[in-house]
Amino acid sequence: MLINEVGVLIKKYGANTYLVHQKFSIMTQKDILDLFAAIDKFDTKVFASYLDEKARFKFANIPVITGKNNVFEFVAGFFQSIKAIRHKNLEIYELDGIRFVMGNVTYTRLDGSTLSVDFSNTFRLNGNKIKDYLIFIDNSELYK
Repeated sequence: MLINEVGVLIKKYGANTYLVHQKFSIMTQKDILDLFAAIDKFDTKVFASYLDEKARFKFANIPVITGKNNVFEFVAGFFQSIKAIRHKNLEIYELDGIRFVMGNVTYTRLDGSTLSVDFSNTFRLNGNKIKDYLIFIDNSELYK
């Protein structure tokens, strides 16, 4: 069994070669840490680079946002509504094609006050891109 440079899983049987899984999931823990670092820096371009073109984004109880560009616009707008964000105590778990991330996030409101809450994210992957980005969090106190 081989994984080539673009993440395609290949099996060889004798003289024959078979493509087993195109776009084998290769998102690493380092990729996830880099993603959260980009979020904490409000770097929407780097954030969006981790998304599949047809990504679906679900943030708490808001309706699902579909499409990389629409997610980019939403996240950019969200960043403008807060002063800072910081993720910490990240725990990352991996299954084939799925990543789970749990931790704590601290939001700094525009008035300088803060809100810290626990969160859980689920990333369903298409290769090394996130096709479903699901955020489970109760941040209902953020804008109060």
